[in-house]
Amino acid sequence: MLRGKTVLLGVSGGIAAYKIPNLASMLVKNHADVHVLMTEHAENFITATTFESLTGHKCIIDTFDRNFEFKVGHVALAKRADVLLVAPATANVIGKMAHGICDDMLTTTSLACQCPKIIAPAMNTRMYESPILQDNLEICRRYGMTVIPPAAGHLACGDTGSGKMPEAEELFDYICQAIQYPKDLMGKRILVTAGPTRERLDPVRFITNHSTGKMGYAIAKAAARRGAMVTLVTGPVALPAPRFAQVIPVESAREMFEAVTSLAGEQDAVIKAAAVADYRPARVSTEKVKKSEEDMDIPLERTDDILAWLGEHRKEGQFLCGFSMETENMLENSRKKLRKKHIDMIVANNLKVAGAGFGTDTNVVTLITEGMEEALAKMSKDEVAHKILDRIFPL
Repeated sequence: MLRGKTVLLGVSGGIAAYKIPNLASMLVKNHADVHVLMTEHAENFITATTFESLTGHKCIIDTFDRNFEFKVGHVALAKRADVLLVAPATANVIGKMAHGICDDMLTTTSLACQCPKIIAPAMNTRMYESPILQDNLEICRRYGMTVIPPAAGHLACGDTGSGKMPEAEELFDYICQAIQYPKDLMGKRILVTAGPTRERLDPVRFITNHSTGKMGYAIAKAAARRGAMVTLVTGPVALPAPRFAQVIPVESAREMFEAVTSLAGEQDAVIKAAAVADYRPARVSTEKVKKSEEDMDIPLERTDDILAWLGEHRKEGQFLCGFSMETENMLENSRKKLRKKHIDMIVANNLKVAGAGFGTDTNVVTLITEGMEEALAKMSKDEVAHKILDRIFPL
């Protein structure tokens, strides 16, 4: 995932330093070249040996360490770095980074770095909420640094509130967001729908389908990683929300329709990956509903056709992509759908092969446009997502 990338981890003196070895291990397992810089105070919470064992590199603390390569250390590391994450970032280190104070290896290297810089504040709630600290964070943002909002919870000092450093998984996501892919979709606005919808029959029962939302979520995540401004309209799923996308939860097909139609005009592309429940209970008299509940013969009517509406109301230059799940005549039926809905591309799902369809981490699809038909081999849904984006926004 991060092969060929050099990641600098700056560890300052806070109790949250105990989380960073896990992050270093995650980065190494994803093939990043990881170097750790520590402040002297950080040694009170964790040892350099821990990081050296995990990364295979000397953990640098002293700017003038002579037991090191004959290079200007902070400059050499800064030149190689693809990203610098300072975590935990104490109020002291944040103040130094905001004002260009370089009195140790971490702050000196930070100033020399021209790569993306990410700061994860971790401190007592009163310190974090201090106007001085907030001003320093704003200065860091103004200089282009990314500040990860701290979590709220029980702190090591015994207080409860903001100032808790996020877990390693969240820090890893921020690093990947910064360097995993080129930002070739920067400035593009993409709307993605994902997951199932539910149509209520009564207070207990509803109509839905087997969609898990994995394909739509993979597209939203891939587009965000490549710099796009992503809005994800999602039905009920059991997936964590993509961290760098705006997420709009809905339940019914009507709610999804209203969300999409209100946002579509602002988008460069709309990708409908949701598997909408096609029918909802018809509006009937109370007497008929009661009778229907007795024999389970509840009258239904079709839900709103989101793709058809998009095809009829597209703005100039907008790309529309839909999905087609067919059990027979997959290509023929998908082409008919492409033309009938007046959209640009259909992603036809092959439900008859292993490793494809609902709930899997892989997929087997064919990308269909008016003049192109490309059958993809079985690959992860993340890889399929990038293939779809490559066709929508060719270089």
